[in-house]
Amino acid sequence: QLVPLIGFISVGLGSAVLYLLRLALYSPDVSWDRKNNPEPWNKLSPTDQYKFLAVSTDYKSLKKDRPSF
Repeated sequence: QLVPLIGFISVGLGSAVLYLLRLALYSPDVSWDRKNNPEPWNKLSPTDQYKFLAVSTDYKSLKKDRPSF
């Protein structure tokens, strides 16, 4: 009776670890290389999808509404 419980807990922990890795590697708020790219959020274009799930936003049709630095 413990085998399904251990399986569900393993799947839950594995998905949590994968999500944290995705946040650490692909999030524009995280900067691992401060010498070459100190502000990675400034290099995002309006067509970059950085959210995990975008329900109603079509990123291909967005226009740039901020200045370039």
